[in-house]
Amino acid sequence: MAKVTFVFGILLIALGLIGYWGTGSIHATALIPTWFGLALVAGGLLAISPSEGRRKLFMHINVTVGLLGLIGALAAALQGYGHARSMGVDPDYIALGAKLTMAGLLLIYVNLCVRSFIQARRSRQE
Repeated sequence: MAKVTFVFGILLIALGLIGYWGTGSIHATALIPTWFGLALVAGGLLAISPSEGRRKLFMHINVTVGLLGLIGALAAALQGYGHARSMGVDPDYIALGAKLTMAGLLLIYVNLCVRSFIQARRSRQE
């Protein structure tokens, strides 16, 4: 799962950079997926270890980072959409798309991690 974490981190970094530079944005908040991606890349590299205890610790930290990012991205997307609609304007669809893409990537990542944790526990019990 450490390699999967690394891949999802790279995808989030790319999402943040594309969202920032691709739209000509000057707002640093467009880079939020990049920061979560950097955290996952660092955690993925730390989880590549022969020590089972260290690997488990860093993978649990990584999935927690992923879950917090998922909750934050969903909350920001819903808040931004609701705020724009309450003001009677169209939401910023690029920002909304970036937030939902981040949430989707992290939902897949957290799901994969939870399945891996369940499978690892079952294999230890057998």
